[in-house]
Amino acid sequence: MKSSSRGSEGPVLKGPATNRIAILTSHIATATATAAMASEEEAALAAIPSDSPTVFDKIINKEIPSTVVYEDDKVLAFRDIAPQAPTHIIIIPKIKDGLTGLSKAEERHCEILGRLLYTAKLVAKQEGLADGFRIVINDGPNGCQSVYHIHVHLLGGRRMNWPPG
Repeated sequence: MKSSSRGSEGPVLKGPATNRIAILTSHIATATATAAMASEEEAALAAIPSDSPTVFDKIINKEIPSTVVYEDDKVLAFRDIAPQAPTHIIIIPKIKDGLTGLSKAEERHCEILGRLLYTAKLVAKQEGLADGFRIVINDGPNGCQSVYHIHVHLLGGRRMNWPPG
């Protein structure tokens, strides 16, 4: 391993050692993401679909703290507590109105569904995601939905992979 001294900044690695560190860092990041996905999958499988109050209702009512990035009379957007990207924001309607998931949507929900997506666009711009972002709506146990209050995930700040799941 070669290094050069750079004062108080410490050594700078060059050559094969740098490649090994990059590979190890990649493996650690992948393992962390896989563990996070596993816990999300477990939460989704444990969640019971219902119209009962959810953690999101508690966030709307300010019973649970959150980092709000956008709010108007219809929707609330806040940072996810277990981000899957540098920018990961949850966007929810303030009134659930039976809309526990996208598969429960009725024609009367068209306005709020459009509002959620338009809000995602506004928040993406506010967050500086000009290079692109991803919108995700999980639905049901196989869709990895863990909170039965429809919500949009806004993910950005890095290049997204395909296929997503």
